[in-house]
Amino acid sequence: MNVVDSSGWLEYFADGPNADFFAPAIENLSELIVPTISIYEVFKRVLQQRDESDALQAVAAMQQGRVVDLDAAIALRAAKVSAMSRLPMADSIMLTTAQMHDAALWTQDADFEGLEGTQYIERK
Repeated sequence: MNVVDSSGWLEYFADGPNADFFAPAIENLSELIVPTISIYEVFKRVLQQRDESDALQAVAAMQQGRVVDLDAAIALRAAKVSAMSRLPMADSIMLTTAQMHDAALWTQDADFEGLEGTQYIERK
């Protein structure tokens, strides 16, 4: 199972330098888990940089994976992860969602470098 954090989705959609790193996780739809916080972040960023039509297309692509809502169990565990690791809220939710679904977290966010269960590549 795979979770791609928002920076990975944005990199993939923009065909950025690290897009090929994220492609296997994103394109393997049967193994793809998409936290709702990621949908929020990607929609917002694409809306800011392009337009609503492009933002909706991005979200439609993301929703081909298994969307996982932020529920109380994820929220409480993410709060503990955030308090112990000092990860920001969205990052701790992303990591916790991956952990609770036995998934790897694919990212280029330096906050995750060296954390167990992550597939990290340095942002180019």
